[in-house]
Amino acid sequence: MKNIHGLLLVGCSALALAGCGPSDIASPGTGGDVVINNPAPTPTPTPTSSGGATVTPAAGCPTIADPQGLTDAGTITGPTGTWRVCSLPKLIRSSSTLPKLPGLLYQLPGRVDVGCDGGFTAPTASFTSSTVGCTAPITADTNVTLTIEPGVILFGGTGQSWLAVNRGNKINAVGTAAKPIIFTSRDNVLGINSETSQGQWGGIVLMGRAPVTDCTTGSVTAGTCERQTEGSADPARFGGASDSYNAGKMSYVQIRYSGFILGSNVELQSLTGEGIGTGTQLDHIMSYNSSDDGSEWFGGSPNMKYYISVGADDDSLDVDTGAQMNVQYALLLQRDGAGDALMEIDSNGNEGDTPRTKLKVANFTGIQRQVSSNNEGADLASVLLRGNSDTTWINGLIVSPNNECLRMNGTGTTPATLTARSVAMQCNATKYLGSGSYTAAQVTTQFGAGSNNNSDALTATLSSLFINGANESGVAATDPKGLSSFFDTTSWIGAVRNASDTWYAGWTCNSSTANFGSGNSGDCTSLPTT
Repeated sequence: MKNIHGLLLVGCSALALAGCGPSDIASPGTGGDVVINNPAPTPTPTPTSSGGATVTPAAGCPTIADPQGLTDAGTITGPTGTWRVCSLPKLIRSSSTLPKLPGLLYQLPGRVDVGCDGGFTAPTASFTSSTVGCTAPITADTNVTLTIEPGVILFGGTGQSWLAVNRGNKINAVGTAAKPIIFTSRDNVLGINSETSQGQWGGIVLMGRAPVTDCTTGSVTAGTCERQTEGSADPARFGGASDSYNAGKMSYVQIRYSGFILGSNVELQSLTGEGIGTGTQLDHIMSYNSSDDGSEWFGGSPNMKYYISVGADDDSLDVDTGAQMNVQYALLLQRDGAGDALMEIDSNGNEGDTPRTKLKVANFTGIQRQVSSNNEGADLASVLLRGNSDTTWINGLIVSPNNECLRMNGTGTTPATLTARSVAMQCNATKYLGSGSYTAAQVTTQFGAGSNNNSDALTATLSSLFINGANESGVAATDPKGLSSFFDTTSWIGAVRNASDTWYAGWTCNSSTANFGSGNSGDCTSLPTT
């Protein structure tokens, strides 16, 4: 069974959050910071300046609309200077804005809830009280929006710090290419992180009212399906009947060193979407060194463009429990000798539930430079498709020369399916694995090398790790627009067309795994000072 990982809940009683995939492929954990020794690439990228200035602390904390306000938690000093620390309240009860101020960091002192959970269906009454807590009966959505200005840096003050956006509330975290919003850890502020640090705080969890499967409350047939976090002290539910549910906006955002390990098989990831819908805007999102997945999506109808996952310790992209997801322009870059699959697409074993999990991903580049014959996790290949799922790849690249590229596990009356168009792969000699009712030969047929512009014999000519070279540019592309109106029309395969295609530049951070160039927010181990 796929676990939705739990933790002891305080504050809002109906929040859900999710961790990695099925229990047999959970990422390894030691209960804290995890260090993996991996070789640096050649050449090692030159560190990028974080601005050079010494930070001096802001005079105090700004006033926000929430009646509890911010708490002045003193200062914190690291290599970039000394910062004023302003702690968020555990429950944000009124729509509030976190302004960008020189010398100021915002702290998540533990779990921080954005509003209270209004339940499966939006109540019709108006919520007017700003004094009641989430434990009181909620007869209307709290309708709280947390707005975060460009350039703001937030950090988790403890391992179990995380941001929870409940049903009936929104996040508005919209940065810019020059001023990304950064969510990170206390150790990152202190300057004591290495290239392999991870799992130092929780992450961001978006809860919604879009349909889900594999119910823990209600049923699919009755249209009342909700899921809840296993092991929580209170029910932790998400799901509903609104495909267009709007959880807000996240754009030009970095999420660093997330995925705090709460126990055996219980950890978060950088970004978790649970039952969010098409009304949610997600673009230009970078996950760096998550101890679990780069991002995981439980049900709903999420759309995302310009997604980067670097150094995930489990899967770079995990989609399950009936999600109907579209992704375009994705860079999935794993550390040498670390991580599990580039993608894992499945359900929770309830093969009769509908809708089936459906992922459509266009213009993606997945890099897995493992030093052994197989990657470290139990997925056994660079991509695992299984359960009640249907995956469509279009204009994609998988470069995994030391691993099998694709494993499919057949279960249920209609096993997992794959449709590939204009996809090129570089794999080891085995290339394909079958399990369950699927043989390797059947998996080979599903990919269809030699037809539909697909190839499993690519010799990669990528430059700067992920930029298309001559061989990648020579693969004929397929227009993805016919698959979804969300997709742009493209005439190339892969995430980055050529050296002039720089959508990743400016708002990202650099590491030994991936160097995104100068003029960005600096090294991931440091903080920008402006």
